[in-house]
Amino acid sequence: MMRSSLENCPVPTEQQPLNEYEELKNSWLFWDSTLSWGNYTKKIFWIWAWSWLVAGPVAAASFSPQKQIFNFLICGSAAASVSVLLVLVRLYLGWFYVRDRLNSPTVFYEESGWYDGQTWTKPQEVLTRDRLIVTYEIKPIIQRLQTTFAALALMYLIGTILWHFL
Repeated sequence: MMRSSLENCPVPTEQQPLNEYEELKNSWLFWDSTLSWGNYTKKIFWIWAWSWLVAGPVAAASFSPQKQIFNFLICGSAAASVSVLLVLVRLYLGWFYVRDRLNSPTVFYEESGWYDGQTWTKPQEVLTRDRLIVTYEIKPIIQRLQTTFAALALMYLIGTILWHFL
């Protein structure tokens, strides 16, 4: 039954929401957000740690690590977390886009270029399958990213409060 619905699907293979989801899920950056919490946290930490290669010298130019160690650490940590923030925004936007494509009862697609867009209405069984994927696969990822954004915001808040006490 599902097979016949997809055989009549006029959407090019690479623009079908399920294939977009599979491609996103298997890409190197987005794959990290599907890992267990522990491994996902390690990846986020590594992005932050590698960002210190740029953030450290900038913070050291502003605050001498020998004289103002706490200011140096807070400033460097905040600057390094900007890279994490940018990666999180990219992940969120990618998953959000695919979620919307899967959740929508219609699919906009282009046959050969930007000027000839069409819309295909998903049959009920395809829509149900896609919405199950959204519910059980994508929503937990988006919630994880939102939790990470909240944790990052909390760390910025704590850093700001500590900064005022220094």
